[in-house]
Amino acid sequence: MLLEVRSLGKRFGGLDAVKNVDLDVEEGQITAVIGPNGAGKSTFFNLIHGFYRPTSGTVTFKGEDITHTSPHRTVAGGIARTFQTTHLFDDTTILENVLAGRIVRSKSNVFDAVLNTPRHRREAALNEDKALEALDFCGILDYKDDVAGQVPQEVQKRTAVAMALATDPELILLDEPAGGIPEEETAEFGELIRSLVPRGVSVLLVEHKMSMIMSLADKILVMENGQQLAIGEPAQIRSNPDVIRAYLGSSADVDEATAPSAQNEQEG
Repeated sequence: MLLEVRSLGKRFGGLDAVKNVDLDVEEGQITAVIGPNGAGKSTFFNLIHGFYRPTSGTVTFKGEDITHTSPHRTVAGGIARTFQTTHLFDDTTILENVLAGRIVRSKSNVFDAVLNTPRHRREAALNEDKALEALDFCGILDYKDDVAGQVPQEVQKRTAVAMALATDPELILLDEPAGGIPEEETAEFGELIRSLVPRGVSVLLVEHKMSMIMSLADKILVMENGQQLAIGEPAQIRSNPDVIRAYLGSSADVDEATAPSAQNEQEG
C-alpha cells in the first residue's frame, strides 16, 4: 500500500476537525475525498502532508511512519501538494515558479552557487530540463516566460501541478485543483489529472465538481463533520443513501451532479 491512514484525528480546542479517519491510497490509482463545506477535507490533507500535527492516529507512506514529518521532508520523501488557493510567486515567470519546485531535490549549496561550480552548473541544467518537461506535460510550455500573476486561472492551476511534478513525487495531493476553472475547461483539466497515473504518480484529491470526481476516481472517501461517512467505488458512493442525504441531495440531484455538463463548485 502506498499511503495508509489509520484513526487519524485532529482537535482544535474542543472541536474535532478530523476524527478517526482511515484511508488506503493504492499505487497507480486516483483516490478522491469529498464532503460538504466544513467536513474536514483540507484539515485531513494538512495532517497527511505535515502542516498540522495530528492529535491521534498515524500516517504511513511506503511502509514508513511519516505522522510527525515536516512538510519539506514529506515532499522530499515523495509526496507533493497543491493548494485550494493557488500558491505561486506572482511577480516571477511560470518557469521560475516551477524551478522553485526543484529546490527540494537540490544537492548544491550556496558556495556552489557563488563559485558556479561544475556541480552547480550540472544541477541547474538538470533542473531546467525537469521544469520544462513538467510544463510541457501540463500543456503550458508556451507560457514559460509569462509572469505568473498575469496568466489565466487555468494556467495558474496547471502551473501548480507542474511545480508538484518538478519535485519527482510518487503521490500528489490535489486540493480542489479545478476550483475557479470554467466548466468547459474542466474536462481537459481532468484529463491532465488522469494522465499523471501512467507517468507513475498516484493521486489523492479533494474536489467539489462531482462530474470530474465520478469520472476520475477509483475510490472515494466521503467525510462529514470531520468523520468518515462512507468509502467505496464511485458507483457505490453515488447510490449510498447516507451520502445522498448528507452531500449529494436527492437521487435526481445525483444524476444532475454527475452528468458531464453539471456544475458543482462549492468552496470549502
